Amino acid sequence: MTRHILRAIIRLLLRLVAKVEVIDREKLPETGSYAFATNHLGILDATLAYYVLERWDFFIPVAEKWEEYSFLRWLGKHLNIIFIDRFNPDIRALRGILRRMDNGEVLVIAPEGTRSRNEKMAEGKPGVSYLASKSQFPVIPIALAGTEDRILLSNLKKFKRTKITVTIGDAFVLPPLPRKDKDAVLKEYTDEIMCKIAAMLPEKNRGFYAEHQKLKEIQAN
Repeated sequence: MTRHILRAIIRLLLRLVAKVEVIDREKLPETGSYAFATNHLGILDATLAYYVLERWDFFIPVAEKWEEYSFLRWLGKHLNIIFIDRFNPDIRALRGILRRMDNGEVLVIAPEGTRSRNEKMAEGKPGVSYLASKSQFPVIPIALAGTEDRILLSNLKKFKRTKITVTIGDAFVLPPLPRKDKDAVLKEYTDEIMCKIAAMLPEKNRGFYAEHQKLKEIQAN
């Protein structure tokens, strides 16, 4: 009951501060595991998972520094949030994530690992690529546009709702990691995920991937 109330509150607050448009929502499977991989422009980003996803069997890894706050621990318990060291996750944490995905849950994750400081995409970390190639579950790229903190705060001061667009990309599966050159292959996989997200974003938000060759290939197809 608590989680249903919390989700209703999150959705109400989002409707009060933003006009959210979800493009191609039908591309999100109603059952089965996948990685819901997004860019990370602002503080509202994580809350959009509770707006976009109708199912409850998803979880969101967040920085372990927030676990020290009792209120956030309580929220985490009811909103399927897990606290991990996003930059140096240990084997136990990775196994825990894979176990949840094996049980049919959805991993909601921002490969960049932290919120953008310049309203542009930063280089993605290899964690989601490793998990996706290891588990062989699909990755669905999700582009969030309009969630920049500066824009949100400016509009709040004017009592104006912010236009946010959530664009759902096509699911794809990364090949298993080879025995050799794993780091190089993981970088290729990460670039592919990030460029698929970048292709759905306004040019101004593409940042690190704006001139990436993989992005150009995606746009050409």
